[in-house]
Amino acid sequence: MESSSPSRRTVPGAQAIARASSLLRLVSATADGAALHRLAADAGLSRSTAHRLLTALRVEGLVDQDPVTSRWTPGPELYLMGTVAASRYDVTELARDIVRSLAVQTEESAFLSARRADETVCLIREEGPFPIRSFVLSEGIRFPLGVASAGIAILSFLPAHDMDAYLERHPELEQRWGAPHGPAPLRRRLAETKARGYAINPGLIVEGSWGIGAAVFNREGRAEWALSLTGAEFRFGPDRMPQLGRTLLAHAHQLSSRIAGARR
Repeated sequence: MESSSPSRRTVPGAQAIARASSLLRLVSATADGAALHRLAADAGLSRSTAHRLLTALRVEGLVDQDPVTSRWTPGPELYLMGTVAASRYDVTELARDIVRSLAVQTEESAFLSARRADETVCLIREEGPFPIRSFVLSEGIRFPLGVASAGIAILSFLPAHDMDAYLERHPELEQRWGAPHGPAPLRRRLAETKARGYAINPGLIVEGSWGIGAAVFNREGRAEWALSLTGAEFRFGPDRMPQLGRTLLAHAHQLSSRIAGARR
């Protein structure tokens, strides 16, 4: 059954915009397109509603549909809008060489993710030379804050009231992502992350695939991005983890400084 929050019902047309926006985010998170039934399920919509909204978005050029597979993909107008918005919001050009350096120095897959509301979105992926890789994360993939290492790192450095509000808004984390994402264990991991300086994800998303993440701050000192590394579990053992953490933190500090300097 489809529903809307009271706040959305108070503004005419807000429910339709929220539903269309949700579909746009889901379409943008898939590298090779998404099927209608999956988009409808993930957005909490009926297939007929999802199809109607996607068809309207296609008319506007915001999504496209593959004529062979019928999968939905981002449209050309979305690209043009993103290009314009990038001049104000994009940090990838500032970060790309830092992410590449992180991948080279650690030999692991390195990433830049940005906070977007209650999620992180992967913006850059750089492969290290080590041949065994993790494919949990790639450009456009979203995770809730507090799930992947990037989101844990960002959430742990938010003000306490923002962290509490986030956990109150998302009681579903434990059911969807497992017992380690319940309120008590998640709060412990957040406290450990803040004390250590970087987050550790010990294969909680995909067994055997570990990740570590460090927050990147804006000029005002607020965590808005994160650098992270992922790889096979045996590459993140206690003999190597401290060095990986120091290297990650050094690169995160470099990017935070660069962002602050560029936006003065």
